[in-house]
Amino acid sequence: MKFINVVKRYGEKTVLSLPSLEIKRGELAAVLGESGAGKTTLLSAIAGVVPYEGRIAGAGRISYLFQNPKLLPNLTAEENLRFVLPKERWGEAPAMLERVGLGGKAHARPAALSGGEKQRVAIARAFLFPHDTLLMDEPFSSLDLLLKKSLAELTLSLWRERGQTVLFVTHDVHEAAFLATRALVLREGEIVADFPAEEPFPRDFLSPSPLEGALVGALLREK
Repeated sequence: MKFINVVKRYGEKTVLSLPSLEIKRGELAAVLGESGAGKTTLLSAIAGVVPYEGRIAGAGRISYLFQNPKLLPNLTAEENLRFVLPKERWGEAPAMLERVGLGGKAHARPAALSGGEKQRVAIARAFLFPHDTLLMDEPFSSLDLLLKKSLAELTLSLWRERGQTVLFVTHDVHEAAFLATRALVLREGEIVADFPAEEPFPRDFLSPSPLEGALVGALLREK
C-alpha cells in the first residue's frame, strides 16, 4: 500500500500530510501518536470514509476493527460472522468461533456476551471478512491487562496464519512492541519516526521490549 502526496485538510488546518509512505504487503504496522495526531484520519482515508488529496494505492479490500465491537444486536455470534460472508462461505463461521474460543456461544446474541467475548466475535468477523488490508482502531484500549493480553495474542496468531496487511492504531507502546513488525509515530499528521520491530515471534507480552523505549522517546520528543 503506497501513499503518494496524501494530504487531508479541515479548512486551513492540515491534519494529515504523507508525501511518501509504503506499507508492505503482509506487514503488521502499528501507528502511534498523541490524541489529534491524525491516526484515525489516516485509517478513515484508507477506508475511503473521508476525502483527501493525493493517492493511496494498493490497499485493496478493507476490513475494519473498531474499539467498540459494533455487533448487530439482533443476530447471534455465528450470524454476525455470516453477515460479512458470501453464502457459500457460511460454513466457515462455526470453525472461526471455535478458533477464537467461542464455540459454545454460537447461538448467543451480543447482550448475552461479556465485553471480551464481544470483542472476540468482532476480531473473528474482521479476519473473516474478505479483505486485503485490516484496519484496527485501538481495539484493546478499554480492556483490562489480562484480557488485552489474551486478545492481542489471538490477533497476532490470526494475522500470522492469514498473512493480510494490518494497520493497527494504538496509544499503547507495549501493544505496538508486542504485535507489530514495524511501528510508525505520527505527530500533527506527519510521520516523525519509523522503527522496524526486529524481535522475533513469538514474543512475551509480559516482558519489556527495546522497541518500547524507542517509541516512548519518539512520542515525547519535543517538536
